[in-house]
Amino acid sequence: MKRTAIVVSLSAMLAASVAPGAMAQGQDVRLGHVFATDSPVDNASKAFAQCVTDDTGGDISVTVFPDSQLGGDESLGRDLSRGGLELAFLNPGSLTGLDPLLDIHYLPYIVSSFEEADEVFYNPDGVLQTTIRETLAEHGMKSLDFFELEFRAVTNSERAVESVSDLEGLKLRVPGSISIRSFFDAAGVQTVTLPFPELFVALQQGTVDGQDNGASITYNSRLFEAQEYMTLTNHVYAMGTITASDHFWQQLSDENKDIISACATEAATNQIEDNRAKNAQYLEGIQEGGVEVHELSAEEMEKFVEIGRSLWTELEDTYGAERIQALKEEVGATDE
Repeated sequence: MKRTAIVVSLSAMLAASVAPGAMAQGQDVRLGHVFATDSPVDNASKAFAQCVTDDTGGDISVTVFPDSQLGGDESLGRDLSRGGLELAFLNPGSLTGLDPLLDIHYLPYIVSSFEEADEVFYNPDGVLQTTIRETLAEHGMKSLDFFELEFRAVTNSERAVESVSDLEGLKLRVPGSISIRSFFDAAGVQTVTLPFPELFVALQQGTVDGQDNGASITYNSRLFEAQEYMTLTNHVYAMGTITASDHFWQQLSDENKDIISACATEAATNQIEDNRAKNAQYLEGIQEGGVEVHELSAEEMEKFVEIGRSLWTELEDTYGAERIQALKEEVGATDE
């Protein structure tokens, strides 16, 4: 009995001697995301995982679970918030059930080019990143850096969309985003909210006519196989965030926090470059799969932009009038 008591006492002393924020050696952690295996996001997540494993000398070993293996973005967000998952390449725009501010970057037609996106979306001091970082932090998540999703498009199996009127009556799956849903509602679409993992089957079975992801996701997730038409509406530019559970983050040493942050920045930077380089390739693959790809005329694009921008004021109750005004000023500065 005395020997047992001594062992227990020594164990307690050793545990107490571990400094706050220090993690046990050889920690195995999980990283989840919804993106297709070998897509630019998945490749970035694997590079990030390898970087963390290598640069921490094996203190932290990261295993990637792609393709919604750990659930959709909603599930990933909940698990991160509760501390049940350590890391994710997350699409915050799908987490409006957690907080409506997380899809502020889905406001229609914030930008219309990659150059503008670089100035507005990848500005760490700008409205978009600041809002998303602060909102995730309120729900127990830490945003490490931001990566590119894409300009969103419209695909469907009913008809070519070459004008706003062509959207009327189409049944489109949209993410849980008030901005995107409001845009399509205003254009006369029947909007249906479905988790991303359910989308392909819904398209196959005709539960919905179409959806609004861009070339990368539409190609890599094989959504085009159940579609006939695609229009490059560019109604929303979307970005994701490399996200850590705050519960996990607070266990890390300062050194490992620095390593993970550096790996996240490297992965995000390379992913953006890779994603843009492959965009034309994805569009070509979609066309080769039998889908008609259309670009809007300048005149029709103006009508789409007019509808999208007109919703900003209506959405002030959701995102805050001050944020909307600050974003308008930020975008205006980009247009000068």
